[in-house]
Amino acid sequence: MNKFDVSIFRKHFPLLDKKVNNRPLVYFDNGATTQKPAVVIATEVEVYEKFNANVHRASHTLSAKATSAFEDARIEVQRFIKAKHLDEVIWTSGTTAGINLIAQSWGHENLQPGDEILLSHAEHHANIVPWQMIAEKKGAIIKVLPLTSSGVIDENLLDNYFNVKTKIVSFSHISNVIGKVNPIKRIISLAKKYKAITVVDGAQACAHLSLNMESLDCDFYVFSAHKMFGPTGVGVLYGRRELLEAMPPYQGGGEMIKSVSFNGTTFDKLPFKFEAGTPNYAGVIAFAASIKFINSFGLVKLAEYEQQLTKYCYEKLTQIKLVEFVAEGKPDIGVISFTVRGSHNHDIASGLDANGIALRSGHHCAMPLMEYLKLTGCIRVSLAAYNTFSEVDFFIEKLKLLIQSTDENPDNIIFTEKVTGQVSHSDNEMEMIERFNQLKGWDSRHREIMLLGKTLDRMDKNLCNNTSLIQGCESNAWLYGSKNPQGEFFFRCDSDAKVIRGLMVIILAAFQNMTSQQILMFDNHAYFDELGLTQHLSPSRNNGVKAIVEKIRMLATQV
Repeated sequence: MNKFDVSIFRKHFPLLDKKVNNRPLVYFDNGATTQKPAVVIATEVEVYEKFNANVHRASHTLSAKATSAFEDARIEVQRFIKAKHLDEVIWTSGTTAGINLIAQSWGHENLQPGDEILLSHAEHHANIVPWQMIAEKKGAIIKVLPLTSSGVIDENLLDNYFNVKTKIVSFSHISNVIGKVNPIKRIISLAKKYKAITVVDGAQACAHLSLNMESLDCDFYVFSAHKMFGPTGVGVLYGRRELLEAMPPYQGGGEMIKSVSFNGTTFDKLPFKFEAGTPNYAGVIAFAASIKFINSFGLVKLAEYEQQLTKYCYEKLTQIKLVEFVAEGKPDIGVISFTVRGSHNHDIASGLDANGIALRSGHHCAMPLMEYLKLTGCIRVSLAAYNTFSEVDFFIEKLKLLIQSTDENPDNIIFTEKVTGQVSHSDNEMEMIERFNQLKGWDSRHREIMLLGKTLDRMDKNLCNNTSLIQGCESNAWLYGSKNPQGEFFFRCDSDAKVIRGLMVIILAAFQNMTSQQILMFDNHAYFDELGLTQHLSPSRNNGVKAIVEKIRMLATQV
């Protein structure tokens, strides 16, 4: 058997050669979405260029070819997950859509007031909100399974939560934050004992574990193509045939019907009953290409390499004194979540991004888990088989440098007068633009933002309350405004993230000492464009800037 060669594997992914902020890209955000190999990209292009036609609905050659490839993809998935029947494979737009389908179809038909739904503290929002919605509608009760110190569902306490009222147990095969396999066999066994259905969120497992629906013996399993080198907007719902046959359709429309009249409609057989409307057939066909791509290297080989890389990265992180993992022990897949004592997770992530390292910070669509762990957020490194040991070394090097610089005094503090409001806003604005225009590259601009964050006068804690809280910022941020007799505004603001504090200094340089009319007329988009920041700030950071500006505008009309 040939040894896995990461250099050969990497060559299949065109985006990995890209530079970010003039640095080679290090892509460590695979838990959110993986990059796509050239064959997947080419397959989707080929569909549109060579045989684009709607599937199942026409009698011409193009449609026949598209339909054949579309249904061949279903066979590919059936083999990949080892489902017993082909019609147990339902196409969806992703994991989220699959969970919503089960909740609204099975849940609406079967839940009664007082029935209980078991979830865990470690679930993605997509495996919480759909159950809350159907529980509220049907009068069901949600109970939350506890976790062990290592972050998995505590199987020793499961007996305390199951009873005759338990109707649904929905949980992640592997948490998108913890990265460890839950005691899935034990949970499924208990569910069967109490005649409850099991729904498994396999979004993080599908690219790392060999799946076998027959031996797993769950009732439903959902996952997404984009987590396993496939296209976005494509997902799979596996369901036990007898359950799917008994469930009503989730959506109505074309493809899922046998006949329609104003006297009534009859529905098609499985799997088409749950596939209303034109599917993402090009994406589905490209998904089949991603499965074949994985099979060509061997999922076991890819997983073995990922295990070695995960162990290496985890051990390197354990050697950094200020790193604190969100759960005990090495994860089972390359999803490693941690905080840095004394640093905000967004500050670390933005500093790494300036060096071309893409990873995730925040609550990771797992706010209940953050609350359970008593965290406001964390940093997540998520690895794939195209990542390398040298990338891990580079990441560790830059992380150490960021941590070391946390307590250093700024050596180039400017604009301290902007915060106190002693000069005119136009001078502040032009000086800020001039300063940033002298800087070359995003790394130097990012460094300047972080230095500015150290100059912001911190707000009195009593002013940091729900009234001054800025809604829409990715970290906690507050803004307070007052107006002098001349009608000019003076703003104070603060945040628990230094990068947000730096952006606040930049914003105040424009808005401090303005009148209401000046504030409402000011073009903040042009200002940030002139600073050379708009194109570099992440979408969430840009949203934070907008939220700060909106708060200023709101105060200008109220104070």
